Amino acid sequence: MLLKDKVAIVTGAGQGIGAAIAQAYAREGAKVAIIDMNGEAADKLATEIRASGGEAAGFACNVADRTQVNGMVAKVEARFGGVDILVNNAGITRPAMLHKMTPEQWTAVLDVHMNGSFHCLQAVVNGMIERQFGRIINVTSTAGLLGTVGQINYSAAKAAIAGMTKSAAKELGKYHITVNAIAPGAATPMTEVIRTDDRFKDKYLERIPLGRWAEPDEIAPAFVFLASAGGSYITGQILGVDGGLTIR
Repeated sequence: MLLKDKVAIVTGAGQGIGAAIAQAYAREGAKVAIIDMNGEAADKLATEIRASGGEAAGFACNVADRTQVNGMVAKVEARFGGVDILVNNAGITRPAMLHKMTPEQWTAVLDVHMNGSFHCLQAVVNGMIERQFGRIINVTSTAGLLGTVGQINYSAAKAAIAGMTKSAAKELGKYHITVNAIAPGAATPMTEVIRTDDRFKDKYLERIPLGRWAEPDEIAPAFVFLASAGGSYITGQILGVDGGLTIR
């Protein structure tokens, strides 16, 4: 098993890519803390993982709230021990065109994606430094690399995560902590409109060399690799798992 006895926190793990990552980590022997604003969804997935022989527990948490994040990490450490792997996957969308976007829509998205990733990173990093080991994987997006229409808040937040990843990698490398980011293709409930709406889906698919949408189970293995010994000499990188969308 590639992640045997490692303790992993996966945020936004109640559905979609986050759920697929949590399941993949559990199959590889990790003790998985499933974090989601929807505590029932987190508990349900944790129950399913345990029924399959894995080790997991669900925790309700709004990552935009620093107090909740600190409490969540304390509970995870009490249950499983020190955190070895952090996946910052939690996210929301509040789409609107630039000239119509409200301050509330702007702030809500940055609070979850950008501030939430920072809160979780800072909450686990001291323990990783003390143990001289850590694997941090942030989730950015093709929107953060290329921009997108109707979601300037989301694109800005995801671009910030790319910069956060590179800066953290430079700071934490001396402690044997790797920090990388993955930019997944459209495979989540948040991208359902793009994948199903006739106004967008064909135009978007034309930009993907593989010519099809991603499945969460196709994206999760990249998270396993970067968390495993195989990714031990990779840090500060943005990996596109996007069917070739971001080829340059």
